[in-house]
Amino acid sequence: MITHTEVDSPVGTLTLVAVDDALSGLYMEQQRHRPPQESFGERDDAPVFDETRRQLRAYFDGALTRFDLPLHFVGTPFQQRVWRALQDIPHGTTITYGQLADRVGSPAASRAVGLANGRNPIGIVVPCHRVVGSTGSLTGYGGGLERKRHLLDLERGALAAF
Repeated sequence: MITHTEVDSPVGTLTLVAVDDALSGLYMEQQRHRPPQESFGERDDAPVFDETRRQLRAYFDGALTRFDLPLHFVGTPFQQRVWRALQDIPHGTTITYGQLADRVGSPAASRAVGLANGRNPIGIVVPCHRVVGSTGSLTGYGGGLERKRHLLDLERGALAAF
């Protein structure tokens, strides 16, 4: 069963989508590659949404550095490999698309990794914002570069507080 809800955040309203009891989507307003609203199912308050809200609040408060939620990925096997690898990028750090390609065992596939990264359906929780260009520049974030900068600044500030 697919359900959704919306939550306010420092980066705007977020739409949470669940398949049964697992988070399958976290989308920002005007996000590139955002599925159509009708694909989000009925508006409901699935149990996973309460825990997602709690963890998002803690993340934005600087108290949470790693999400622990049941996730349901819908994508190709390659995309899913990339999305799982994103979860291993430490809070407050960044890696390049090339480094991510190495981590998923496809060192020549940095462009394909970038495309998979851009299609990440569970933003913030699956931290695609931690991937940067080869020179360290902020590039290609589906939620917009301003949001990417905000999330990275938040994490670096939270990291310095520990």
